[in-house]
Amino acid sequence: MTDFSVNEMLAMQEKLQEKYRERWEEMSVENIPHKLLWMVGEIGEVIDIVKKNGSRRAVSDPALRAALVEEMADVMMYYHDVMLCCGITAEELKRAYTQKFERNMSRW
Repeated sequence: MTDFSVNEMLAMQEKLQEKYRERWEEMSVENIPHKLLWMVGEIGEVIDIVKKNGSRRAVSDPALRAALVEEMADVMMYYHDVMLCCGITAEELKRAYTQKFERNMSRW
């Protein structure tokens, strides 16, 4: 299996947003709070699966795992919507992520 890049996910989100442009709110800086709230709602759905079934069962039971992965995908979709609204590129994210990683690695 090949890696699934941030650029691929952003491109898929752009395509999805374009398809539903007339039905969904526009991708703009003003709508960042809405996208974040939708993302938090999806995180809540992930939490519900784990809370109701326990961590071990949520990741080992095939049906629960499929539901968990689907909800995680929803979280990522809204995450990428926020990136699109902000105009954040995969390269910017990589740079910030790498810098944060390096700071965390030297913390303790």
